[in-house]
Amino acid sequence: MLQDAEVVVIGAGAFGTSTAYHLARLGKRVALLEKRALVSQTSPRAAGLAQQVRADVPSMRLAMRSVQKIERFAAETGQELTFHQSGSVKVARTSQAAEQLHREVERGRAAGLDIQLISAAEARRLAPFLQPDGALALWYCSTDLYLEPRDLPLAYTRAAAALGVTLLPDTAVNAIGTRDGSIERVITDKGEIRTPVVVDTAGAWTNVVAAMTGIRVPIVPTRHQLYITEPIAGITAHHPIVRVLDARAYVRPERGGLMVGGYEPDPLQVDLNTLPAGFQIADLTLDFEPLRILTESVRDLFPSLQGAGIAEFRGGLPTMTADGHYILDRVPGVEGFYVVTGCCVGGLSTSPAIGEAMAAWIADGRPPLDLSPFSLRRFGPEPLEDERLRAACTWQYVHFYSDEQMPADLLRHGSA
Repeated sequence: MLQDAEVVVIGAGAFGTSTAYHLARLGKRVALLEKRALVSQTSPRAAGLAQQVRADVPSMRLAMRSVQKIERFAAETGQELTFHQSGSVKVARTSQAAEQLHREVERGRAAGLDIQLISAAEARRLAPFLQPDGALALWYCSTDLYLEPRDLPLAYTRAAAALGVTLLPDTAVNAIGTRDGSIERVITDKGEIRTPVVVDTAGAWTNVVAAMTGIRVPIVPTRHQLYITEPIAGITAHHPIVRVLDARAYVRPERGGLMVGGYEPDPLQVDLNTLPAGFQIADLTLDFEPLRILTESVRDLFPSLQGAGIAEFRGGLPTMTADGHYILDRVPGVEGFYVVTGCCVGGLSTSPAIGEAMAAWIADGRPPLDLSPFSLRRFGPEPLEDERLRAACTWQYVHFYSDEQMPADLLRHGSA
């Protein structure tokens, strides 16, 4: 068992593997711990979509930087990574959604993206499985991409190992030791590792880890589900991702069929502290009914989905925050403790840039770009009551595709 490390990263999903790799690239001696198999929990159950247009500039910068790093992944890491840069199409069927699409095109162009409004005929040419004749507006961004979600963190795992990162799968963290308010060691079921720095990238278990230092992180693990059809004639990997704004749905090619997912109006939220100690994401209860309703709502747009067989149905527990933004911070009050969480169902595709930024912060004392919008401190000194936190996180999940502002009273303290 490893006895000491300069940094211990807890959680080997997309955030953890990227952070570990980038730390090693900066010369740090790193241990990457995972209670289960590496890359086995929520990350491989994601959709693997990269959309660069975001509602705020800091998130857009992370998304764009991540796409750049995926494009150059093999050259940077020495590891092969398959991805499909076929772009994405967004569809609006209501006047409110159409107005948002126009705003997104303006934001994207201002940031330097190749994004433009397109006609229904052009959308059909790009994505033959889409029939958008009733759409009020559509845009196409040529540099958006998708990939098999498992591939990215696994490639970072291989790249990290090649740089000397110690990989410790099937290793449970039992405690985090501190001295005079500073991280001193990590106690696992296989021994103790002395370290001055811990990075909590434990996904749905983030608060289980953070609680070992007396910290509460305001996140709510929230189930997200998708399915993949059996092969459908005419579907190829070079077709783009299609998102339907008003239906909160996405569709993309996968294995000769289509992947379909979306944002439920009443998502399941999970408190990990109420589940058995041996729980893992493979044990998560799934419910196909919301996806059946979602599929019905877009049947006119995607006629080939009707009657298509289901090859895979899966779901994970991404972490939501009260304002829909990541939490990327050095935790106040515990020197050497960092938290990387709040993926908000979009963390896998931005993990390259997030891992790069957090590693630079840890190694050099400051991140290469402004991460203050993602500070843990933004929620104020008093933690939001559980009921309000859950309500705010539900709102953010349901409105994931909208640039609408959440009602301010959802974030106010006091009885709901």
